[in-house]
Amino acid sequence: MTRDALLSVRDLSASVDEKTILHHVDLDVAPGEVHVLMGPNGAGKSTLGHVAMGDPTYTVTGGSIVFDGNDITELSTDKRSRAGLFLSFQAPVEIPGVPLSSFLRSTLDERPDMKMKNKQFRKTIKELACELNMDQAYLDRELGVGFSGGEKKKVEMLQLLLLKPKLAILDETDSGLDVDALSVVSQGMDAYRERCDGTLLIITHNTRILEHLDVDRVHVMVRGHIVAEGDASMISDIDENGFEQFIGADDASEAHE
Repeated sequence: MTRDALLSVRDLSASVDEKTILHHVDLDVAPGEVHVLMGPNGAGKSTLGHVAMGDPTYTVTGGSIVFDGNDITELSTDKRSRAGLFLSFQAPVEIPGVPLSSFLRSTLDERPDMKMKNKQFRKTIKELACELNMDQAYLDRELGVGFSGGEKKKVEMLQLLLLKPKLAILDETDSGLDVDALSVVSQGMDAYRERCDGTLLIITHNTRILEHLDVDRVHVMVRGHIVAEGDASMISDIDENGFEQFIGADDASEAHE
């Protein structure tokens, strides 16, 4: 593990339905940094986010995940969340019958250090909704039901600002967003960074969402291998030349396995 890393993934391999998706992945994210995981569709980027969060759909077949100094490789998803990990979904789920405000309330109740009295809770979520240009009536609607793609992403930004995690993994948060919704999501990320000194791992294949962020490190994944890493200058290079330049680099990775 790299010294002072908040998240340290080491030699991580993972599979689903006996098919290996991730191959010996190494990745370190230091506190307060913004990292970007890029690559073509189907590269395994989202899988890495879900495996880091403990999604039981996937089986870790090798390696380790250390978060905030503790090995969480075997921890359940809820325990990882309480430890300070947050994952936004590429396609946020809908939960009929559960009002958004009730969902947020129960989430906070699971965290003794974040419990609020009802009056303070309602005041806080209304302020956050207003900040994110979100209709406050949505707080009393069923979670995700009938929400547009942009509204669902706003809900995730609201959760991010409410929970203040140590590390937020944002999986294709810009997917399907129009310009206005993308602006709100960017605003939410900025607020998280400023108020919480937040750490971000942004999973994307589109560079639009990165335009107003100070990115510390870029990682490129192809067919479940990390094939390239570098500073923020890689983003403009990928914008200009695409991912074709990295295709085949994973063959070299496999040769060393």
